Amino acid sequence: MSRSRTSRQGFTLVELLVVIAIIGVLVGLLLPAVQAAREAARRMSCSNNFKQIGLAIHNYHSAFNQVPMNGTGSKREIGMNDATNQSNRLFLSWLVPILPYIEQQGLWESISNPSQDVVRGQTIPGSVNGTWPAMGPCPWQTRYVPWVTQVPAYRCPSDGGSASGPGQLARSNYACSVGDAVDRAHNGGINDFGFFGNQNNRDENWAVTRARAAQRGFFWNRNKTQFRDVLDGLSNTIAAGEVVTSGGKREIKAEFVRNITAMRNPNDTILIPARCAQGAHIDPTRPQFYDPSATVSGSLSQAKHARWADSRPYYTAFHTMLPPNGANCVHANNDGNHSGVISTAGSRHAGGAHILMGDGAVKFITDSIDTGNLESPTVCRNAPGLPAGSQSPYGIWGALGTRDVKEVIDEEF
Repeated sequence: MSRSRTSRQGFTLVELLVVIAIIGVLVGLLLPAVQAAREAARRMSCSNNFKQIGLAIHNYHSAFNQVPMNGTGSKREIGMNDATNQSNRLFLSWLVPILPYIEQQGLWESISNPSQDVVRGQTIPGSVNGTWPAMGPCPWQTRYVPWVTQVPAYRCPSDGGSASGPGQLARSNYACSVGDAVDRAHNGGINDFGFFGNQNNRDENWAVTRARAAQRGFFWNRNKTQFRDVLDGLSNTIAAGEVVTSGGKREIKAEFVRNITAMRNPNDTILIPARCAQGAHIDPTRPQFYDPSATVSGSLSQAKHARWADSRPYYTAFHTMLPPNGANCVHANNDGNHSGVISTAGSRHAGGAHILMGDGAVKFITDSIDTGNLESPTVCRNAPGLPAGSQSPYGIWGALGTRDVKEVIDEEF
């Protein structure tokens, strides 16, 4: 007599739960690795963007025998009844002239030629007779199409900060280095008319001497610089650095805090970086954020690095004083059309930020880089600032920001 065998159907409940638990453990182990791989890819993409910008700077220099000027464009002319729209008052950033060298020839041509394009739903100001001038209006004009056009190569994929309102200005995560001092950093000593000083028809010696003393970076706003001016060596001088754009969360690395008068010594031409890094404006319970009582710009068009075409340190430049991912401060309650600004490098990558050296090399600088004595005042023509020609008081970071002070970089960074 033969016995019939019955085949087993499916899993028991216990076996099913075990399998689900194993899958859950595997997902938990793999997810961080997947996230890390994605960030590594974004970080590499960011580095590649910077390399392309570095090549653009060198190609521009080959073509014009100078570094692309930060603070370029059309001058304000005497008699203009609306200089903000009839010219750009020399406020265009270094990112504008390199557009043809990063495969943005179309955007460059729309800027460099007169245009009738206007943001949808807006009208062109009557003062320009229905046509924007060549090189466009001032870079805060939200009705001008190029200024609200986002250039992909100017954004780090790890930075999700954006302007969500209609007609807001486009951003940049890459800023030029204006060195380790602040006097005349916003305009290089040259006014909107193209003259050194405050006069609209002649140069003034006081502006020349103040700018020459303090403007020691690879870029000198509204002034021509060349590779030959970088006496410290292109490989030892920072040309540009990565910056974080505002996410609206009051982070110290992603926002400018205003009304920080304590960092002035004694005015906005001589600043003490430590007064920006520490103080009542920093939340003591969450030191990566500003205190709720501190004033941070609520305007999207005046957010940190929210205007890719605006040359001021608030938007497309930075200083080599505070380390990457440090605080960003303005002594007054505005976006820094004066010297009283400390703009700091930073990124959404863990532990530091990318920098672009003068020779085109891209390096990753950690938050712990040597910054020397942050209690020291900045270099300035006048006391109590450090005398012109002084070695940077801000360690290796400050030394990397100067082009011709002959500091010796004797260690890897």
